[in-house]
Amino acid sequence: MNTIARFVNDESGATAIEYGLIAALIAVGIIVAATALGGSLSGLFNGISGRLVTETAKTAAPAAGG
Repeated sequence: MNTIARFVNDESGATAIEYGLIAALIAVGIIVAATALGGSLSGLFNGISGRLVTETAKTAAPAAGG
């Protein structure tokens, strides 16, 4: 009977489950935020990449012709 009473009073498993649920909710929040920001960040980096390619081509063209 003493073993059953200790098992019923032991809350360490419940605490671990609560921490697991909190971690899962944080992960879901990060995934949602990354998905929402992903499109705009992709557009931003594509724009920067395009500008770098254009400026590199402008700078490299006179050197290649000379």
